[in-house]
Order: sequence, then structure tokens, then C-alpha cells
Amino acid sequence: MHTKIERLVVGSNNKGKIIEIKTILGKYFDEIVSLKEAGIELEVVEDGVTFFENAEKKAKEAYSITKCATLADDSGLMVDFLDGRPGVYSARFAGENATDDENNELLLEMLKDVPADKRSARFVCTLVLCLPDGKTLTAEGACEGRIYDQIKGTNGFGYDSLFFVEQFGQTMAEIDPAEKNKISHRYKALISLMEKLDNYMQSDI
Repeated sequence: MHTKIERLVVGSNNKGKIIEIKTILGKYFDEIVSLKEAGIELEVVEDGVTFFENAEKKAKEAYSITKCATLADDSGLMVDFLDGRPGVYSARFAGENATDDENNELLLEMLKDVPADKRSARFVCTLVLCLPDGKTLTAEGACEGRIYDQIKGTNGFGYDSLFFVEQFGQTMAEIDPAEKNKISHRYKALISLMEKLDNYMQSDI
């Protein structure tokens, strides 16, 4: 069996993300820190064609510097009518330095006159964890919904104000943040990773 791992460096400086990771994965590590807290400045070019490729690249580059456990993620929106776009280009859908508003406006324009039953979509998050012994664990989570025909709600960011969740009858940007966190793609990916870490810690290999 593996013992508790000394340190996890998360390939992010997002405080909310770090707190969520500490809450779910904290029991496996003595310490969980952000890149900044670890004293690392790292800008990774996300040129992969899948979420996995980008997450793996970020995790491995951080691991090459820290030589300790590293965790990275990549996530985005996939719209079925658009054959999975914007996908890995979610943050720069309307251009390299596009704002959330510009990305949302482009998405609405591309789905103009498309009926509600053809606007199915999902937020996807892929996690890659590089462990000190060289092993790699991966996990994915998704949140299903559809693209609404207008902006609604002021919570959240990105495409939240267009992403309608049937079980709540609201967009992500209207749902209470605490409730949103329970159904988010990252939360589901972290729960899946937790289950894989359980198996890893209990193994003798």
C-alpha cells in the first residue's frame, strides 16, 4: 500500500479551484499548493487537439520542474450541433483575446434559428495527475445541458449564462454557486479521480 503523498502542486492559480481540490483530494496529500505558492512561473502553450492532450502537457511540464505530484486540468464547452465545438478553443472561440461576451455572441449567432432540441451541449473537464513514482492517473467529468437562446444570469463566467441545466430549469449563471459546484464537470472529474486515487493508494504496485 502507498502512504500519504507529501505534496501536490496544482497547475493553476485559481483560488476557488485550489479550495475545491483541497476539499476533495486533501486526505491523500500532506500539502496542496498552487503554482504561485510553489514559487513556479509556468506558461504552457495549450496546442493540443483534445482536453486530455492539454491537461497532460500542463501536468508533465509542472512535474518536470517540481519532481513531486502535479495535477492539471483542461475544460471547455462541447456543442453537438457544432460537432463538438468550441471544445479546446472555448476560451478563444471568437479570437485569441476574445472576451466572454464575444464568445457568447458568436455561439448565439452560430445557433441562430436552431431549435431547442438540437442545442444539446456539455461542459467537459479532463484531469491528469502525475505521481512521484512516474504513474499517471486521468479522470473526466461532464455536465449535460443545452445552449439557451439568450443570456440569463449574472453568476459564473465563460458560457455559464447560456448553459441551461434541465434539472434546475435555469442557466449555470442563475444557479446558486454551492449547487452549481455539486453538478459541475470539474467536481465530477475530481470525484472520479478520488476513486482512482483510492485504488492507487491501496495497491501494492
